[in-house]
Amino acid sequence: MIRILLADDHPVVREGLRAMLNAEPGLEVVGDASSGPRAEALAAELAPDIVLMDLRMPGGDGVESIERMAAAGLSCRVVVLTTYETDRDILRAVEAGAAGYLLKDLPRGELAEAIRRAARGETVLAPSVAARLVDRLRGQPARPRLSARETAVLALVAEGCTNAEIGRRLHIGESTVKTHLLRAFAKLEVDDRTAAVTTARRWGLLPD
Repeated sequence: MIRILLADDHPVVREGLRAMLNAEPGLEVVGDASSGPRAEALAAELAPDIVLMDLRMPGGDGVESIERMAAAGLSCRVVVLTTYETDRDILRAVEAGAAGYLLKDLPRGELAEAIRRAARGETVLAPSVAARLVDRLRGQPARPRLSARETAVLALVAEGCTNAEIGRRLHIGESTVKTHLLRAFAKLEVDDRTAAVTTARRWGLLPD
């Protein structure tokens, strides 16, 4: 039985992952944490085989927790499970000692198999993450990958639409628009709407 600790600051995500993974043969979720420091304490107490670690959590990011768990000599293997796939996040996690870097859009069966592989000592990477690492090693900048919805939101930003207008045109809530924008900002490694549109156009993700 592979014993798993979940570390994510969203209760719904933790509950969903717990139900999903406990339904898989040979996997058992033994605990969950809503912050990095809590994950570190539970990892020391419960001695799980695998820690599924989100990157953006209160009390310090996931990479800092990975570093502290490695320094403490814990035997668990940490696999990052996040929505973020920037070069900086990936490199920091790998350098800190992460055994894998997966994205939250991974299907249940693939996530379960990745956990099994990580428990066997393998390194598990989402295909897009592996591609970014290869590009980085070759000295080439990795092309950002936006979802269809993120691209649609940015295209409307480029037209000069406000978040409220984007929400009406795409039939989604304004808070959802903000979420898509923040994810696009992270992937493009920018901090504002203008830079996001400019960078997306430079990569050919939006028409000029």
